[in-house]
Amino acid sequence: MKKILLVWLINTVALLLLPYVLPSISVSSLGVALMAALVLGLVNTLIRPVLIVLTLPVTVLTLGLFILVINALLFWFVASIFQGFHVDGFWTAFLGAIVYSLISWALSTLIFGKKNGS
Repeated sequence: MKKILLVWLINTVALLLLPYVLPSISVSSLGVALMAALVLGLVNTLIRPVLIVLTLPVTVLTLGLFILVINALLFWFVASIFQGFHVDGFWTAFLGAIVYSLISWALSTLIFGKKNGS
């Protein structure tokens, strides 16, 4: 349970840092970032796998690149739910999802360290 909360906080910090990298994305407060990070985690856990299976032929044809489109659409969807979390458009969501993942990965690596054998 402790690790899940830590990952949630890491994703919240990544979401708060995102507007500094991409000015076309805005997060108005810590509360909005906490809720958006929670919903992003839930969406990525519950909805993303279903979408990947449903779009499997397209994903195979594009050699997996269509997963980036799915990530962008889910990121954009979550931004549309919260009033204080704004993404300018699809391409901003596309780039934002990639940068968000990179920031989360970097922070997780700093906090948890590199695992042996992986």
